[in-house]
Amino acid sequence: MERNVGSLDGAVRIGIGVLALAAGALAIGGYWTAGAAVGAVALLVGAIMLVTGTTKKCPIYAGAGIDTERER
Repeated sequence: MERNVGSLDGAVRIGIGVLALAAGALAIGGYWTAGAAVGAVALLVGAIMLVTGTTKKCPIYAGAGIDTERER
């Protein structure tokens, strides 16, 4: 798969991923009253955002024909 996530898009994904991972860890640890299920979803979303932001490859973008890497 080709890179299809641009620099700004990747940076935003990494930032959101880190925040979601932290929120998920807090929820699962009992420091946030959102619950374990919400924490697990936040961890999953955070991990996906972090991976797609660092690798610059998004399968959803590929399927939809979106390419923010080339939009300059």
